Amino acid sequence: MTDLRGGIDLGGTKIQTVVVDETNAVLGEARHPTPTSGGPENVARAMEDAMREAAAAASVKAETLRGVGVGSPGDADGATGVVSGARNLPGWEGSFPLGEALTKALDTEVRIGNDVQVAVEGEYHLGAGRPFGSLLGVWWGTGVGGGIILDGKPWLGRGAAAEIGHMVVKRNGARCPCGRRGCMEAYAGRAAMEAKARREQAAGVETDLFKIMERRGRDRLTSSVWEHALREKDPLAESLIRRAVRYLGTGIASACNLLDVEAVVIGGGLGERFGERYASEIEREMMKHIFVSDNPPKMLIAELNDLGGAIGASLLITP
Repeated sequence: MTDLRGGIDLGGTKIQTVVVDETNAVLGEARHPTPTSGGPENVARAMEDAMREAAAAASVKAETLRGVGVGSPGDADGATGVVSGARNLPGWEGSFPLGEALTKALDTEVRIGNDVQVAVEGEYHLGAGRPFGSLLGVWWGTGVGGGIILDGKPWLGRGAAAEIGHMVVKRNGARCPCGRRGCMEAYAGRAAMEAKARREQAAGVETDLFKIMERRGRDRLTSSVWEHALREKDPLAESLIRRAVRYLGTGIASACNLLDVEAVVIGGGLGERFGERYASEIEREMMKHIFVSDNPPKMLIAELNDLGGAIGASLLITP
């Protein structure tokens, strides 16, 4: 057994793994695409492969790690290791004992947490959130997730707190991937934005989004595809990003009116790629609805970048 810990960030498009030491320095990392078929078992195997690759990059075996923390979408039960309703992952409508499966596969302790919450805790302890006692994390990616720190402690509610992507920003609005209507994620989540783009193209709206996707060898509209479309000034891409920014600002304002946090940290795949560019616009939209407008929360961009979720997950294992 070493003093090294593993971390896995399970996302809708990628699986990012790291091995860190007692100072949280990254000694090895690997990134694999998230499977698009095969269900939870296939995803778990891909996670095992990515973790073993990161361990090899750190010149150790996965079995010798003190443990591995996992940040997972859906309802991630830290007590049981069961993940339920991770709808951004293939065939994951029900429940799957991810912690148990990975513990057996990697032969070391595995602890499960919500993907955004562990990433936010990483920012709180090691990144942009260090100066603050309270913060709201908004992870803009395949979906829109949230994480909350209040008085220096994570707020998990009864296990499903901080689902900011499912705050209603427009009653009877657009259909969300969760099946409900008017959620923030229905307008700002990458998967929902792609679905909207496909509908618009089918209705005759001109766009190069899907040509760019094919040209770049992708099977979905990843954040890099959106970036290239914006560089080429694709009108539909610009319109959908502006719509996402508008509803992000609206939802963040409502959450801040309730929680009155000191800071908001924007992260996630789209957040990291576009945060610096659009943070001021998101803030302007937020300020239209913020109640205490003379003392708004600080708007910050996540500092730990692509590795933040995995590093945050590693903190689930006590150093």
